[in-house]
Amino acid sequence: MLVPVGIGLIIFLVWYLKCISTRLELVSNDLVLTEGLLSKERTELDITGIRTVKVYQSLLNRMFNVGTISVFTAGDDAEIVVSGLPDPHDLRELINLRQDG
Repeated sequence: MLVPVGIGLIIFLVWYLKCISTRLELVSNDLVLTEGLLSKERTELDITGIRTVKVYQSLLNRMFNVGTISVFTAGDDAEIVVSGLPDPHDLRELINLRQDG
């Protein structure tokens, strides 16, 4: 009984640390992804260079209104991929509005 509870706590702790160490934000004309708790990695994309924003949500993701967002520029591989993002369609719409305006 104690082992499953301990494993569940470890999984929850890893998930929580990943959530607090990942930040995706729109700063003026850039989409900025910052990842890492102790060491940081920062990726900046100019809004005008974004070609496609793809949102994936499984049934469980849709129930909790979270999803995975993938941002593509010129290549076939996504420049930014963030999982577990709340309200992913709102972010996609915000990016589209910034590109139009």
